Amino acid sequence: MKLRSIEMVLPEADKAADFLVNVWGTRLAAVQNNTHYIRGSGTFPYLVALEEGDNKYVRSVTFVCNSDELTALKERVAQSGFPCRPEACTDLGGGEGIVVELPEGELLRFLVNAEEVDALDDDDLPVKLTHVVFNATDAERTADIVEEVLNFRVSDRTKGMVFVRCNDSHHSTAFARAGFSSLNHIAFEMQDMDAVMRGVGRLRDDKRTPAWGPGRHGPGDNVFAYYIAPFGAVVEFSTAVEKVPEDYKVGAPEDWTWPENRIDQWGMSDKDFAGLKVAEETFRFHRTWQPAPLNL
Repeated sequence: MKLRSIEMVLPEADKAADFLVNVWGTRLAAVQNNTHYIRGSGTFPYLVALEEGDNKYVRSVTFVCNSDELTALKERVAQSGFPCRPEACTDLGGGEGIVVELPEGELLRFLVNAEEVDALDDDDLPVKLTHVVFNATDAERTADIVEEVLNFRVSDRTKGMVFVRCNDSHHSTAFARAGFSSLNHIAFEMQDMDAVMRGVGRLRDDKRTPAWGPGRHGPGDNVFAYYIAPFGAVVEFSTAVEKVPEDYKVGAPEDWTWPENRIDQWGMSDKDFAGLKVAEETFRFHRTWQPAPLNL
């Protein structure tokens, strides 16, 4: 299973797309059905879908999987009683599967038979999304649910987050101990640390400074730089997170501590806590569909 994309609804989607393409550094894959599809250099047809709408919300976060994974997933989701429905995907790349709403509102979509595209030869483009992180009212309970129902696995716990994986990458998502439910941030995986730093340079050319970073995280061991996008979401340049074995020992908060006044491995940058908190509350989840029985 792999994280593929996030689908968002917002006013002035064209301006958000312009920022992601011309400042952040992605490619416009297509515009159809009032939706701008933004891609990277990898084989996924898009990473971010920006649909025109009156309000800001997350429509779904999409994972791609194989038929066996989907069959097992449908059985567990049906037994959970969570709102769900079969999905015939009309977004770029198509595919079919299911979409499920978790108890705090997170909307996750799982697809098979989704098309892929030729990779692009451009070291300055993001390769893919490395993770999409959510805020949670109860991060521990949500992590327990995705382990039991989605067959994800907790990788690490810190004072601030519970990190969760769906394959051998340390985390494809995480749940922040925020006290509310919303989108926390979207992380774009760059080719390497140099590509992250060139991204920081592009944003500097546009007179934008990081809300946090550059730095290197503990859990995941990835280099990062966070920005507050003009359309309100928190976006991150990131290197790939570390690969972990099946028997990876789950870290506890006391395993991830830093010297005083530091919050990452390098300790070289400040963090705009207030600005990030506002941005992290901008995109909530909104279900626009009615639940329906799954085809088991």
